[in-house]
Amino acid sequence: MTASTIALGPEPHTGSGPGATAETPLLRDLIQRAARDDYDQWLSDAMATGGCTHPVRLQGEIAHVAPTGELIDVHQTNDHPDGILYTSCGNRREAVCPACSQVYKRDAYHLIRSGLAGGKGVPDTVSQHPAVFATLTAPSYGLVHTRRTAKSGKQVPCRPRRNREYCRHGREISCARIHREDERCLGRPLCPECYDYAAAVAWNAHAPELWRRTMITLRRILDRRAKQLGVKVVVRYAKVAEFQARGLVHFHALIRLDGHDPDDAIIPPPPEITPDDLKDALQQAVHNTWFATLDHPRKPGGWDITWGDQLDIRHVQLSGDGEITDGHVASYLAKYATKSTEAVGAVSRRITENNLDIYAPPHTHLGRLIRAAWTLGDHPHDDFKALRRWAHMLGFRGHFTTKSRRYSTTFKVLRAARQTWRRRQHRTAETFDELDTTLIVGLLTYAGTGWRTQADALLAVTAAAKAREYAAVARDEIASMVTSAEGR
Repeated sequence: MTASTIALGPEPHTGSGPGATAETPLLRDLIQRAARDDYDQWLSDAMATGGCTHPVRLQGEIAHVAPTGELIDVHQTNDHPDGILYTSCGNRREAVCPACSQVYKRDAYHLIRSGLAGGKGVPDTVSQHPAVFATLTAPSYGLVHTRRTAKSGKQVPCRPRRNREYCRHGREISCARIHREDERCLGRPLCPECYDYAAAVAWNAHAPELWRRTMITLRRILDRRAKQLGVKVVVRYAKVAEFQARGLVHFHALIRLDGHDPDDAIIPPPPEITPDDLKDALQQAVHNTWFATLDHPRKPGGWDITWGDQLDIRHVQLSGDGEITDGHVASYLAKYATKSTEAVGAVSRRITENNLDIYAPPHTHLGRLIRAAWTLGDHPHDDFKALRRWAHMLGFRGHFTTKSRRYSTTFKVLRAARQTWRRRQHRTAETFDELDTTLIVGLLTYAGTGWRTQADALLAVTAAAKAREYAAVARDEIASMVTSAEGR
């Protein structure tokens, strides 16, 4: 629930007489909550979720234990309004929870950027390592409506033909329109019967394995090149998966070259291996990596899993007049880290036999993709059986944000640092020395999800929005003062 989804319109008057008004249930709940003696404490608890739209409600107690094992304090949730504590849902998807997705996006940004510019435990010298930004796409499984751009940058027609052409189903397979960015037909096939939905879903399901094999091939190619030069190198990366409008994932990847260190430290690579060597090796790996899936009744011999023809590889430079900069790359990847199947026209829900007809209407492109995954999942082998579980993701069962182990810091480290910072903001004189040594044990149980009422949701989301607005104004003021001071 968000503020935009809460119905604030007046309800029909039930009073009598001229100008009589009736108190709506929402207004009544707002007044009752704000009039309570514990409203300030409730608002403080609600603000701790950062404006989460679907917070998790918890009941129980929190124990503070000294290093000696002595129990210092026990905090009961019964001491809080409504007898519960709220914690944010932590969902990364912007369509589900905008507030939590912003936190995830910021963490993803710092995780990715630290692997380019240093910081967060990564040496600053990493900014001088060769790195490329690559976009790897899926093959074509049928003609779809798209936006095409000429080399001059001018928009050109979608699928122009000198003469009208028709497929075997009698549908025209040309389109002379120049589509707008928001047109719903983008990504939809010109002929749904010609589109190979089964192959598309199979590709989504095996895309993570294709990426893994591509990285193995890349390392082997670079190792051969390094061996010829008498040196050793290590490949590290961060990548984000994004759904295209046609319902297929593609990967945006930042790939960095490091030197080989016996202690697995991040050190500069030997100068004999250049950024062009990394780019050429990646092109070879993408073009030469493929495999076939297991046999399936729908496809004896299995489907060939390969990359599409569209491959974009660019050098990354930290600053200057290079093609792209570290900040642009990190922001770009972090933005797509919070997306899911929204580009195809859906907010993902787990698919079951009971809701298949609701979320997978057979006359839509999205519905056909979901049904293809559901159909292929009727197979005893785990490789295909999992498709039913991931039908809501159109067969894709990988993580949307991944990285190699020593690329940079981790989400766990970033979240722990944020938690420690928050604890330090609320410490008292008694807890000042104990903050870093006290063990906090949560003996909490799940009590539900979401705000208890629409009024609670409106108050919490509005307060969080005001806090973010205040913080943004404060950042602008501080930046303005710093700029003024530097100009003196």
